[in-house]
Amino acid sequence: MKYFNSASFRFYHSLNDFLPENKRRVPFEIKFFGNPSVKDTIESLNVPHTEIDLIIANGTPVDFKYKLKDRDYISVYPEFKKIILHDKLHLLKKTEGKLKFICDVQLGKLAKYLRLLGFDTLYSNNFKAEEIIKQSKEEERIILTRSILLLKNNEVRFGYWIRSENPIEQLIQILIQLDLISELNPFKRCSLCNGELVKVDKELIEDELLSGTKKYFDEFYLCNKCKKIYWQGSHYKRINGFFQEIRKSL
Repeated sequence: MKYFNSASFRFYHSLNDFLPENKRRVPFEIKFFGNPSVKDTIESLNVPHTEIDLIIANGTPVDFKYKLKDRDYISVYPEFKKIILHDKLHLLKKTEGKLKFICDVQLGKLAKYLRLLGFDTLYSNNFKAEEIIKQSKEEERIILTRSILLLKNNEVRFGYWIRSENPIEQLIQILIQLDLISELNPFKRCSLCNGELVKVDKELIEDELLSGTKKYFDEFYLCNKCKKIYWQGSHYKRINGFFQEIRKSL
C-alpha cells in the first residue's frame, strides 16, 4: 500500500542559503502525505515565504496556496532584479514609498548603521516577536532578522533574513540585496532613536555645548525626537570615512 506521495523541488540563487549542502542547487525529492500547500512544504524545508517571488509547478506559475500532487516538479525562485516578470507572477509583497525597516534584538549595530545612512529603522533590545510583526504590518516596515522562524510566521508580509553575524557584512548585504545604493542619505537621522535631524541655530543651544565645541563649530543639528545635538566634529569625520569605505566595497 502506498502511503506517501513525492515531489521534486529545486531552489535557485539566494534561496539555497537556507538549505543543507546536499540540497543546494540540485533537484531533490520530498515525501508527503495528502495534498499539503506548496507554502507549508517549502517552509518545512526552512525557506521563509518572505524571500520567495516565483514558484513554478510543472512549468506553470502557481501561488502559495497550490496543493502538491504526486510527481510534481517545483522550481522556487527569489526576486531577480534583472528579470522582468508580469505583475501577476510576483509572490513577494511590496511596500509603498521609501523603504522602512524594523530590526530584531540581534541587529542593534545594523540598525545604527542604517539610521546613519538615512534609513527609517526601528530597533529596541526589548522588542518581542509579536511587537516586531505588529509594527511591520501597521507601518509596512521590512523585518530584518537573524531568525528564520520569525519570517515563517503567516502574519509576516515583509521580511529579509540576515545571513552574516558581522554588522558590516550585514549592512553591505542589505544595501546590495535591496538595491539601496541610490537611496543613501547620510546624517539625516539620529543613530540613537531614529528621529530626524533638523538644523538648529547655535544661539539656541549654546548653553548645552562644551567650550571647545562652541569655539570651533558653528553648524549644528538637533534630533527632533530625543534632542541629541550633532555637529561635524571628529566623530562625524570617522563615520564619513567608514561609509566611504563601504561605498568602495559595493
